[in-house]
Amino acid sequence: MAEELPGSPPEETLSLWKREQARLKARVVDRDTEAWQRDPAFSGLQRVGGVDVSFVKGDSVSACASLVVLSYPELKVVYEDCRMVSLTAPYVSGFLAFREVPFLVDAVRRLQEKDPHLMPQVLLVDGNGVLHHQGFGVACHLGILIDLPCIGVAKKLLQVDGLENNALHKEKIRLLRAGGDSFPLMGGSGTVLGMALKSHDHSTKPLYISVGHKISLEAAVRLTLVCCRFRVPEPVRQADIRSRDYIRRTLGVPGPPASGRERSQKAQRPKACPQWGSEEPAGEGRPLEAHSPGPRTHRKAPDPVTQEQ
Repeated sequence: MAEELPGSPPEETLSLWKREQARLKARVVDRDTEAWQRDPAFSGLQRVGGVDVSFVKGDSVSACASLVVLSYPELKVVYEDCRMVSLTAPYVSGFLAFREVPFLVDAVRRLQEKDPHLMPQVLLVDGNGVLHHQGFGVACHLGILIDLPCIGVAKKLLQVDGLENNALHKEKIRLLRAGGDSFPLMGGSGTVLGMALKSHDHSTKPLYISVGHKISLEAAVRLTLVCCRFRVPEPVRQADIRSRDYIRRTLGVPGPPASGRERSQKAQRPKACPQWGSEEPAGEGRPLEAHSPGPRTHRKAPDPVTQEQ
């Protein structure tokens, strides 16, 4: 398991984060806002983005923030931006965005400044949206700050509002027979917080899809499904693969830099407190004409970074 930074944020910082979440949550739009979202074939959608943050094994400070843009419907990478960042805030459950989002916002803004014609029309985020303790996960936070449609794509169920990974939940998963099958994630409050989606015929674990911003849950699920060549949708998968590869090339780290369990042990960095984290420019975003790395199948042993434990 990755090292966790000692200590915890002062109470005033936690209060600041809570107030910021509550303020921004009021701006979340959970309906379709673009014509392509309402089209059964997503006509008009040309670019989909994915973001991810990967960690260096045994290092509680170094990470790589990654943004990729893929053409749609070809799902070919046309742009990538991987950059090493330094993180110094300790992990606090429920406040993941305050560590990751500032670096992801910076990546989107670099793209907007350098290659605005490659800006994605939607971002798939490795994390939750409204399926969150405060109803405002990392996909919501990022969507609000960059004013783009965002979808939360999580590989593990966040147990909130009475949702549990219990026997009943596991039985519902077992009844998912084919890629595209799904069931709603209804909390104890009666609110549907997301959908459990079997994203591939050969996948044994569902994805947990939730609204981030400016898209409906129905459209979010449909788009996630058509972006899946494997269990994880290609925009998120490519952001993960390329960030881990960037770590290996930059730091000379052999093999995968972090395990799936480490992937969930993420600390937070408040945007309002920049002294808690810094960015180390180590690479520039660039347009690409690249194909995806070699194919993998679900029948092979899972990569320890991308596979949740």
